[in-house]
Amino acid sequence: MKKYKLVIFDLDGTLIDAYPAIAEGINQTLKSLGYPQQKPKGIKKSVGWGVERLIHPLVKEKDYPRAVEIYLKSQETLLPKMAKLLPGAKEVLKKLKGEGYKLAVASNRPSGFSTFLLKFLGIAQYFSFVLCADQINSYKPEAKILSLIMEKLRVSPGETLYVGDMALDAETGKRAGVKTIIVLTGSSSKAEVLAAEPFKVIKQLSRLLLLLNKNTLL
Repeated sequence: MKKYKLVIFDLDGTLIDAYPAIAEGINQTLKSLGYPQQKPKGIKKSVGWGVERLIHPLVKEKDYPRAVEIYLKSQETLLPKMAKLLPGAKEVLKKLKGEGYKLAVASNRPSGFSTFLLKFLGIAQYFSFVLCADQINSYKPEAKILSLIMEKLRVSPGETLYVGDMALDAETGKRAGVKTIIVLTGSSSKAEVLAAEPFKVIKQLSRLLLLLNKNTLL
């Protein structure tokens, strides 16, 4: 009998690479408002905390509402052109679903774009539940998003794994009482991830299957 019944995934940097679309959208927004361009690497470090954390530090308070509006509009065009699945993502989801695991998404990305990306990239069918921070007004690392998913799917923290890409995700898992696996394909460095003390760290998402199949996640 499997110890774990539910695997919850973060989206950006874990299953999906949308960093080029995000960086391009931010720089289009800044240019339209007369602000200097930002390096993609710097923008990437701000991804994962929600739109406010991404945009607010880059513009004056008076320009913030308009900046959000321009940025979100840019993503309608850029995401279909530039977003892609990370290597192995679809295969991992298909395998886990086939083995009877319940799968869910917990993301700080706006819900409209999350839903679009899951459908556009062909992985929506694998998930029993998708929950985004803007739907509950509670952003990771607050534990509420994970707790609500577990409650909805009637699975205990001890039967749940959370897979993310940031130190932020490790903290979220701790607060929810869930073991967290961090994959090094996102915006946190290995040093940042290790400092957050997740349960496991893997280089690629495909390694998750090996961990589960070998029963090394005790």
